[in-house]
Amino acid sequence: MRAQATEFLRALRLHRETGGAAAAGAAEPADAARALRRSARRISAGLHTFRALLDTEWSDEMRPELAWVSGTLGLEHAYEARLERLLLALHRLSGTSALPGRAVTAAGPLTAATVPAPGTGLPAPERGPLTVGAAKAGALLDRRLTLARTRAHSTALQALGSSRFHAVADRVAVLASEVPLAPAAPAADPRPPAAAAEERLTHAVAALPLVTAGHPYNAEALVHGLSPEPSPHPQDGPWHQVRLLLRLHRYAQEVLDGGGPPADTRLRAAGHALNRHRDASEAASAAAQAARTPRIAPATAYALGVLHADQRHEVEAARFAFQRAWQKQTVGAP
Repeated sequence: MRAQATEFLRALRLHRETGGAAAAGAAEPADAARALRRSARRISAGLHTFRALLDTEWSDEMRPELAWVSGTLGLEHAYEARLERLLLALHRLSGTSALPGRAVTAAGPLTAATVPAPGTGLPAPERGPLTVGAAKAGALLDRRLTLARTRAHSTALQALGSSRFHAVADRVAVLASEVPLAPAAPAADPRPPAAAAEERLTHAVAALPLVTAGHPYNAEALVHGLSPEPSPHPQDGPWHQVRLLLRLHRYAQEVLDGGGPPADTRLRAAGHALNRHRDASEAASAAAQAARTPRIAPATAYALGVLHADQRHEVEAARFAFQRAWQKQTVGAP
């Protein structure tokens, strides 16, 4: 945790030196914010998993603050990635091509002829423009998610300048020099808390419908599919929880392995599949919410419906990928 606290402070210094507010779209501030989130997540995970070895009061006060930092700094990137994912999916579903970051604007649909082919710098072959419905769906998503991203950026800047964040940074600075341990911690074994994190993950995975995820068609995924409630899909919650528990397990293994990545690369494959699951689930939700916009044209609503179905298909594919990775991890376990 001292190493992660040092990384947090280094990323914070880099963010201040590069001027996050003045260079909101630059790579260096974005990299610094990403490093801040990464360190905050790992410190918070360590406080959670090894709570019995730490000063309980200090740990319980610190964890929600680190979660606030990580969540606040992650929103802008999440909205940006979601918009990019949905626009690329629209072009893929329409039989056209587009580069990441190229939005469909209200001024007119993009065509493949206006987009350079990847790696060449030359225009890609003409494959026709987006349909009117797809173009308007892209423009609607662009407006909604760009606005959300702008608000998230402002919120992050305000958070980084707040007294609350400065208090968190001060605590992390103390952590970088001295970890507040429990009296019995020096003689304690860190392996039992790490094993408990793995056990929680194993139990959560056992509750997942992995047999269903092994089939290409999950009929249960249609349940509540036409519900007017904009809440997350009822099937997604347990999978999101497994993703968080897998992250805690991976971070605990990093601690036991001396700070390096876990030796078992299959954990990374399983985590990658669950990240895909999260991204596709949130993208599907964004498409569904956009489709609820009042007075949109039927063609636009249809395009958003196809986009939603496509992302739910990606959810199922990610679940299947996790099932395969997890079964390999289980079989290969000693």
